[in-house]
Amino acid sequence: MLLLNKEEALARVAAHHVGGPNETFVLNLGPQHPATHGVLRVKLTMDGEYIRKAECVIGYIHRMHEKMGENRTCAQFLPNTSRLDYLSACQYTHAWTGVVERACKIEVPQRAEYIRVITSELNRIASHLVGWGAWVMDLGGLTPILYAFDDREKILDLMEGICGARLTYCYYRVGGVVNDIDDAFIQGAKAFVPYMRERLKMYKDFVTDNVILRKRLEGIGIIDQDMCLRYGACGPVIRGSGIANDTRKTEPYSAYKDFDFDIPVYNECDSMARYLVRMDEMEQSLRIIEQALAKLPEGPFINPKVPKLLKVPAGTYTYATEAGRGRFLVRMVADGSDKPYRVKLRTPCLSNLSLAEEVCEGMILPDAIAFLGSLDLVIPDIDR
Repeated sequence: MLLLNKEEALARVAAHHVGGPNETFVLNLGPQHPATHGVLRVKLTMDGEYIRKAECVIGYIHRMHEKMGENRTCAQFLPNTSRLDYLSACQYTHAWTGVVERACKIEVPQRAEYIRVITSELNRIASHLVGWGAWVMDLGGLTPILYAFDDREKILDLMEGICGARLTYCYYRVGGVVNDIDDAFIQGAKAFVPYMRERLKMYKDFVTDNVILRKRLEGIGIIDQDMCLRYGACGPVIRGSGIANDTRKTEPYSAYKDFDFDIPVYNECDSMARYLVRMDEMEQSLRIIEQALAKLPEGPFINPKVPKLLKVPAGTYTYATEAGRGRFLVRMVADGSDKPYRVKLRTPCLSNLSLAEEVCEGMILPDAIAFLGSLDLVIPDIDR
């Protein structure tokens, strides 16, 4: 639906107002508009259908998670991590347990690391399915989200069987995981891999190759590499701009170094490139799950020597994971007590949203909706 390129659109806006009356108007996209996927307000200054200025207004559901992390013990804060990005609960909890394990020099059994990888990759697929279905729904396609939730339900059933939760998982613990995975989980995960591969083929024919979708996404929302670096973009956003940055490869953690997988990268820098990155990432997650299940080691699922009350040695510690939307970093400053002195959570959605104001300038409104969907934002991740 792109009528003009950005330069032509901005020139049109400027020419329209030279010596003429100011005919712009303000349009509030949100905070309850379904296309914002949460309590996000985008204040748009419009010239007809063209966006002259976009201002993202955040903070409607700010919950002070970082301050809460400074008033709880490391174990007590664990449930908070899955409330940041509720679609990437495993990766976020992994980062928190990881920083404590690094600070306290706690060894994690290899079996527990493999279980963490398997559940994190299942969580990544479930996250991408929600993002994919909701994005296509924003563009007018209502059927795909029903298929996406049908596939996601199988993952939720597997996760519920081992930890009792279906969304905000608190399955990881300092030193390992809560429960060992059983045969039902292992067989269910093994069966899910070929099933999902067939579904991805169907999605390619059904949605990805659809000419209407491609016309809505190709050439829309160009984010070049320079812009990615200026705003600190990460995840599928930066990989859709040709930068092969993935924490699982650049800063290997847990057992990821044991597995063979690729980092999907596209150089087109548009919304379609970011779409294709996520679709390819689901296939790579299936590769990792398949390898981890085949090589799953025997042994304990948690380190039994972890003290019940942890006192983190004084110092500054960091730990990063690759969540569904990009790099999630925990920075902890400890003073030797049982509670962190300072907690800083670097979430991907805030940096990815930051570039929206520059990208949206000169767009028409329907293209802005398509572009915002390509960022796959989870608003609680921003208003943490």
